[in-house]
Amino acid sequence: MLTALAIDNYRSIQSLVMPLTRLNVISGANGSGKSNLYRALRLLAATANDGIIGPIAREGGLGSVLWAGPETISERMRRGEVPIQGGPRQKRERMRLGFSSDTFGYAICMGMSSAGGVSMFGADPEFKHESIWAGDFLRPANTLVDRQGGVVRRKAGREWDILTSSLPRFESLFSHIANDNSCPEVFTVRERIRNWRFYDHFRTDADAPARWPQIGTRTVALHHDGRDLAAAWQTIREIGDHEALAQTVADAFPGASVTIDGTGRGGLMLEFNQHGLLRPLSAAELSDGTLRFLLLSAALLTPRPPELMVLNEPEASLHPDLMPALGRLIRRASQRSQLWVVSHSQRLAAALEEDPDCNSIQLEKSFSATTILGQHALDRPAWRWADNGN
Repeated sequence: MLTALAIDNYRSIQSLVMPLTRLNVISGANGSGKSNLYRALRLLAATANDGIIGPIAREGGLGSVLWAGPETISERMRRGEVPIQGGPRQKRERMRLGFSSDTFGYAICMGMSSAGGVSMFGADPEFKHESIWAGDFLRPANTLVDRQGGVVRRKAGREWDILTSSLPRFESLFSHIANDNSCPEVFTVRERIRNWRFYDHFRTDADAPARWPQIGTRTVALHHDGRDLAAAWQTIREIGDHEALAQTVADAFPGASVTIDGTGRGGLMLEFNQHGLLRPLSAAELSDGTLRFLLLSAALLTPRPPELMVLNEPEASLHPDLMPALGRLIRRASQRSQLWVVSHSQRLAAALEEDPDCNSIQLEKSFSATTILGQHALDRPAWRWADNGN
């Protein structure tokens, strides 16, 4: 389980260390930084998947995602005695992302390329530092793998072994070191990150694949856009908690049930049976909200739960009266996976907060920087960056 997420100099987040528990709900007003927090976690996950350079480029490049405010805000600026203004920088501009967990921690530091005009890709950011450690936060004594520029070292007792001195600076150490038998820590952390699941773009439009018959195979994890809903639903019924699935539907829609029709030549089709109707409704006939709730049900009741599942605004398109049922569904799923929920809905947040272990994080803006409401310096989880900001 992740125990803390740390972000420095990413969009509206100048510096933030957020504590995490089994169930986490992140809320706040529009513009408070919820989406930036979610994007930062997606970027961190990209290091172990397709790479982080492409996603940063799609956000406008490193220069566009770096914190745009001054390096420090003096007390006189805070009191309004002088305008907010920059000054000579004391530290290099870096974007830093990291997490700690109950086993390993991982952090990256990204900066502008040192290639200059040598390459046509000189505007791409590059890895300045990467670290993997054991324990609650990074210390020299518990560092397992350290990467500075192109040099990657692994702790061997009290000494360091150099694994490579020519790692391309546009690639993470996961790209080259994770399959090295002498460095199982890198492989372990990479595979844990790859296991994370993000759901933020279920399609419910008229042409959404979930509304139409699809060729189906056993599906233990719903696709992020919901295209294999019928197959995922049937998989839960055959090898998962089919009773929880039926109870979830009945909780949200009393008297209703879901069946999967596999007789059509086009593949599997989800059908919604409702009290008082003489025939089931096809997925094509369902409202956006009903279809979205069924998609969330298939995602959260997966027979192969991930270590971490992140839901971004799951309440979209749902009627407010469905928030209690959605809250119970998420709380049930949090018994098997660590859950993050980024939400605008106060009713959903209230339903999740009925769980005594719920970690409710409310974001706010202070001088355009995202902060955690009510968090003081001593409330922040212990954290240290390998490069110390230099």
